[in-house]
Amino acid sequence: MELSVDELAERIVSVLSTHPRREYDRPGLRRAAVLVPLVVADGRVHVLLTKRTETVEHHKGQVSLPGGSTDAGDADAVATALRETEEELGIPPHRVRVLGTLDDVPTFVSGFVVTPIVGIIPHPLELRISADEIAEVLIVPLETFADPTKVRVEERDRDGERVQLLFYQHETHEIWGATARILRNFLDSVFGPRA
Repeated sequence: MELSVDELAERIVSVLSTHPRREYDRPGLRRAAVLVPLVVADGRVHVLLTKRTETVEHHKGQVSLPGGSTDAGDADAVATALRETEEELGIPPHRVRVLGTLDDVPTFVSGFVVTPIVGIIPHPLELRISADEIAEVLIVPLETFADPTKVRVEERDRDGERVQLLFYQHETHEIWGATARILRNFLDSVFGPRA
């Protein structure tokens, strides 16, 4: 996916601004937001992901997008995603070019409804990582998530219903759960559905 930063931004804004966004609102679920942080380096699009520490409250040790729970002082999901990204990675909000919002994604175990915000972060990255929250930062080529050899689907029972779980493999890391669903939704929305 060789695109300039401006070409990528135009495509994403065009698609997301006309996409009828699905909102998920069910009582008892907590609101959260994440940033889908895109980085263009060497003519390739990458996604910045984090591996969470074993000491955080939710999703211990999992690969995730930067983000977290909505605070009372957050104006909207964009504010939540940008605040959390700054707390976790030290990227100030003014360094993120916000491009749009994806469909809400519920988490099945931890009880959140996550609103994903897509943004571009300039390269080279200037990070100040929160060691309490982040064990590792991953810069994953976006094409990894479009490669059929890097994905598998498993069926599981959840509350008497068969559900499909998506897993991506990047080097030694497994990317699954809400993060995998958000990335698949992003690719399908912007570049067309995958098989």
